Amino acid sequence: MDQIKNVRNLAILLAIAAAVYFLPGGGRAASTFEAALWAAFGTGIAYLGLRLYREHRISLYSLGTRHRGLFCGALALGVFELAARARMWQTGLGELIWFVLIAVVAWCLFEVYRFSRTY
Repeated sequence: MDQIKNVRNLAILLAIAAAVYFLPGGGRAASTFEAALWAAFGTGIAYLGLRLYREHRISLYSLGTRHRGLFCGALALGVFELAARARMWQTGLGELIWFVLIAVVAWCLFEVYRFSRTY
């Protein structure tokens, strides 16, 4: 019974792939579906961030202004680094700067973590 279910799922997957490849406008439909999936993924990540913020709001405010700023700046720089990676890796200098900035992000997060564990 399980083998028949797997064969059926494979046939459905192949039918969808054939439709995307052979039907006119299939590539556009696949791109639209991909964009919808990425939007749903981004919404899920944003919701997770909101939940984590609400659950740890007191811990964040107890860090103080300096370390909370380090934390938020490190997160923003990390997002920038992820977005700019492909463009920065086109040159050797850009790749070097990318790794230096990643090291700065790691240092800032480590500093905030170390401060949060002191009494």
